[in-house]
Amino acid sequence: MKKSSISAAALAFVVSCSLTLGACDDKGSATPAADAAASAKPAGTAPGVPVSTTPALQRTLTLTLETTGSATPVSVVDVRPQLGGVISRVHVKEGQNVRAGELLFTLDTRADEANVAKMRAQIAKDEALLADAQRQLVRSRDLLARNFIAQGAVDTNQAAVDSQLANLKADQAAVAAALVPLSYGQVRAASAGRIGLVPVFAGSAVQANITTLTTLTQLDPIDIAFNLPQSALPELLTLLKSGRTPVEARLPDNPQPLVGRLSFVDSLVDANSGTVKVKARFDNRDQKLWPGVFAKVSLQTGRLDNAIVVPLQAVIQGPRGTIVYVARDGKAAMRPVKLLAAQGNEAAVSGIEAGDKVVVEGRQNLRPDAPIAERATEGAKAGPDNAASPAGKPDKAAP
Repeated sequence: MKKSSISAAALAFVVSCSLTLGACDDKGSATPAADAAASAKPAGTAPGVPVSTTPALQRTLTLTLETTGSATPVSVVDVRPQLGGVISRVHVKEGQNVRAGELLFTLDTRADEANVAKMRAQIAKDEALLADAQRQLVRSRDLLARNFIAQGAVDTNQAAVDSQLANLKADQAAVAAALVPLSYGQVRAASAGRIGLVPVFAGSAVQANITTLTTLTQLDPIDIAFNLPQSALPELLTLLKSGRTPVEARLPDNPQPLVGRLSFVDSLVDANSGTVKVKARFDNRDQKLWPGVFAKVSLQTGRLDNAIVVPLQAVIQGPRGTIVYVARDGKAAMRPVKLLAAQGNEAAVSGIEAGDKVVVEGRQNLRPDAPIAERATEGAKAGPDNAASPAGKPDKAAP
């Protein structure tokens, strides 16, 4: 009887422990389910596309063309003698600046001087013969008036006078022709410039139009030549007609810009590069510009006042035209725009208003009315998307 009581008590204890463990197990299993239900999101809600935005600004946009050019002299003249002979004197030094008309070289012209003297003596002789013929004509006319000679004698004297006049004019023309090569004995500067190397000396024999005496380079003023795309040709021609278009040039070692003016637009577009050659002329009294030196050139072509300006990176060209994405109420709104002008990393557009937040980064992942996770940025940053686009052209992507 005692043994049965102990067995019943043990059985009751085991059942009680089982019930307790079961209750604890049910409680533990209910807690994760409740947590999952509490953290569950409403069905159909997609995460927003991360994008960066910047507000569209209304301001003046200055349009400029920038490129690299090189300084070229206005003229480079190889000084050659027009008379063969021997140099008697060199009047300049290498590197010397000379004025227009300044004497550079003197050649030995003694033979030409003797030839001119001979012709002048012939002129004196012909003048004496002409005077004698004129006196004979006067006498014959007097005798004709007295009926001592016939008219034929007077006509003969008149012909003699006319012949001597013709001889005199021919002699004078011969002297003028002989003075031309004589003047070639003095080689003068055709324009102001700088003397280059002088490979000849006094006593050097030179050949007419063959031997180079020196090189004369005009440095003031000086030109900067550069190439611009053919799309800028209409603006360039308009600016060239005004005659007062300023052009700025910056040297690598001088931050202070040099200001010149547009002077030349080539009449031919290079078929290989699609560019046109342009020149700007600069005063160069202090010789800051030297032939061959490179400079950064900027040319202002116009300005847009009160323009809506956005980062060029935000503009997309696709099958539906030119668009930008604007952040509205947490979603991306597609706005068709017209690209008015592009300058550097900025673009002037119409179709949006100042203050609209345009999407700069992440726009390649957007679709109209797509939810977005917006973060503001001061402007478009250079990245893979921007690097893929040529300078001055908006990206092309499907909206």
